[in-house]
Amino acid sequence: MECIAALHHNKSKINYHIHLIFSERKLLDEPVEKIATRNMFYDENGKHVRTKKEILDEAGQLRKGCKIIPKGEVYERTFFTIKDSRFKNDRFLDEVKRSYTDLINIYVKDDKQKLRVFDRNGVYLPTKKIGKNNPKAEQIRTDNQYRTMWNQTVDRALISGVPEEQILEVKQSEIGQKVKASIQKSGRNPALFKSLIMTAIYALELLISKVLKMALEKADKVTEAFAKSEPEQTKVQAVNEPVMAKSEPIPEKPKKSEFASKYLRLADIYSKLEKQNTAIYQREQQLASVEKKIAGTKGIFKGKQRNKLQEQAEQLKMQIASMKQYLSSIVQGYGYKNVKEFLTEYRASKAEYSDYQSAVTRWEQKTGNKAESDSFRARLQQKQMEVKERENNRQSHYYRSDRGGR
Repeated sequence: MECIAALHHNKSKINYHIHLIFSERKLLDEPVEKIATRNMFYDENGKHVRTKKEILDEAGQLRKGCKIIPKGEVYERTFFTIKDSRFKNDRFLDEVKRSYTDLINIYVKDDKQKLRVFDRNGVYLPTKKIGKNNPKAEQIRTDNQYRTMWNQTVDRALISGVPEEQILEVKQSEIGQKVKASIQKSGRNPALFKSLIMTAIYALELLISKVLKMALEKADKVTEAFAKSEPEQTKVQAVNEPVMAKSEPIPEKPKKSEFASKYLRLADIYSKLEKQNTAIYQREQQLASVEKKIAGTKGIFKGKQRNKLQEQAEQLKMQIASMKQYLSSIVQGYGYKNVKEFLTEYRASKAEYSDYQSAVTRWEQKTGNKAESDSFRARLQQKQMEVKERENNRQSHYYRSDRGGR
């Protein structure tokens, strides 16, 4: 097995070419020969026939292209073993993908331009690449639209706090298992596939609505309880600042790790995601209210009112679809492939930032000194870096070759 990987740099564009050459058979040390136990007759197509008459013409002569292998001579030589079934296994393909993706990424310095292998066991659905002059281009394009709708709903579910295990359960039960059963029963049916994805999206949206509703009710109860409770008067006790022994050295102030330093910027992105998700939820509640009114406007005398409500419902659906698309694009604008990838880094950064804050608190208590909080200047610098990063990502968006998402 041989792999040839080439990197071509052309200004700001980087192309990745992988040529994977492998053999499904192995060369035998010695060829296996089969000896003819009687005369062997072959027609013009090389097909073995039983009798000599079948390869003779009307004059009794051997037809052109036919041949006879006399008894005792070799009529077949085998130089290779049978095909190795491992090369037809999806596990082998996945192993090769990951191996050579890692190999290519050694030469890519920018982490955001590194290739990734799509996780087929994850919560997202892969989109298909449309090749040049593909006769099924329109069908694939439509199929990708529905897959993208599922992926956008997954982004919303993750932001809303739906556990990843529940999302996977919906994907497997509503898409994976039903698609497999449908293919076994009646073959591939694109129309049915769309229907199954829409059903899965609806099931996931019910989970999102349930989680968000519970979160809002909990927030309302906390606010109500806080408003009713009287502020407690706490006595301020004088605390003597710790006095360290002169001989004891002053401990070094804790330093932020690389992940902890990213937290404020990531928290800002997370806040944008939450606000956008809440706005989508509010629009969905408006849509549900309008659809309820439409169901109540029956009869010929309410036709005008019903038409007006239907137009309002269509406008809300368009707004919701646009808002969902923007939600997924927020993290992409910062160089993340999807919301799951962003949340993984955000949670890791949050944990390290929390550890850093705890270490600073212990340092203050031990030394009696006051650590400087994140200043306005630091926040301004982070904002400038953020804007610069988004500009770089926007410029390289059209040149980035992320085959891992296919």
